[in-house]
Amino acid sequence: MGNFKEDIARIRAFVFDVDGVMTDGGITVTPEGEFLRTFYAKDGYALSLALKKGYRIAIITGAGNDQVRFDMIGIEHVYTNCHHKLKALHELCGIWSMEPDEIMYMGDDVPDLEPMTHVGMPVCPADAAMEVIGISRYVSQFNGGAGCVRDVVEQVMRARGDWYKLGDEPIPVASR
Repeated sequence: MGNFKEDIARIRAFVFDVDGVMTDGGITVTPEGEFLRTFYAKDGYALSLALKKGYRIAIITGAGNDQVRFDMIGIEHVYTNCHHKLKALHELCGIWSMEPDEIMYMGDDVPDLEPMTHVGMPVCPADAAMEVIGISRYVSQFNGGAGCVRDVVEQVMRARGDWYKLGDEPIPVASR
């Protein structure tokens, strides 16, 4: 483990939890029993740009099926209702032919602790559980669902020289 800026330049893949990371953790239940979550659009843009630039991205969540949202962005590896997050992380390493030290994992609560200790760069939102903050190499200044995903993706891409530059073709925003 060296300098943070040098270490993030080695990151080639991102793994994210959903509730409390990509969302603020709040869930609205409709009269029909559907769960609705609110996602931060700027996080989606950063993820789309990272995918376009060749980064690997996966979702590992204990929450139910949110596949539609992630399909819109282009994320192929989505583990929902996942209660063995470390097993899913090891599976991703095999699929991607990648070492865990090339992966950044952003989690916010106790179920994320185990996989976070097996990656090169464990990170979390500002409002993560104290145990998660304690093992994180970086704590975003942004809360879950309020830009923490964009923060870490942009930092990695800037460190690697991959962030959007004037003259790059913009990524179209997914239709809703």
